[in-house]
Amino acid sequence: MTDLPALQIGQARIELCEGDIVTQSVDAIVNAANEQLRQGGGVCGAIFRAAGAADLQRACDAVAPCPTGEARITPGFALPARYVIHAVGPIFDSYSPTEADRLLVSAYRASLALARQYGVRSIAFPSIATGIYGFPVERAAPLVIRTLVDELRVHQSPALVRMVLWRDTFPVYRAALAQIAATS
Repeated sequence: MTDLPALQIGQARIELCEGDIVTQSVDAIVNAANEQLRQGGGVCGAIFRAAGAADLQRACDAVAPCPTGEARITPGFALPARYVIHAVGPIFDSYSPTEADRLLVSAYRASLALARQYGVRSIAFPSIATGIYGFPVERAAPLVIRTLVDELRVHQSPALVRMVLWRDTFPVYRAALAQIAATS
C-alpha cells in the first residue's frame, strides 16, 4: 500500500484517502447533513443506512435543527465509529461566495470543536457541501485544508483528521494539501 498524502501538525496529522466513510475505523465520522438532520442522499444516505436509519433519525430528531455552518453529535449506532457529527455546509448558490466560504469553514470548525468536547482522537470528514449543495471542490479544498491546519496548530486535537474522498475530489484535495504543506 502506498503512503497516504498527509501533513503532520505537531502531534496531530491530516491525511487524505479515497474510500467509503462509513467503513472508517475512527472515533467519529462527519455527515454532510441538511439543516433538518433528515436522511438524505449521497454520503448522508450512506451513513444513515450503515448506522441503522431509524435509530440515527431518532437521535437526530432530538438535536435538530442544525443551522448552516453548525454541527450536532449523535451516537454512531451500528457504525464502526462511536459518534456521527452532523455538519451543515452551505448550499453554494444561496449565499455570496464570501459568505459560503465562511459557512463552510464554520461547519468544519464546529465539527472539530464537538470532537474535542467529546474526547474524539480520530475523525473522518467527507468533502462537505461539494456534492448536491454545489460548492465548487476547487474552491472548497484549499479552504478546508487551511482550516484543518489552523485548528490543529491551535488545539493539537483530534490527533488524526482524515478526509475520505471520492475519486474525483481526491486529486483536488491532494493538490491543496501539497500547496499548503509547501508554504507551511
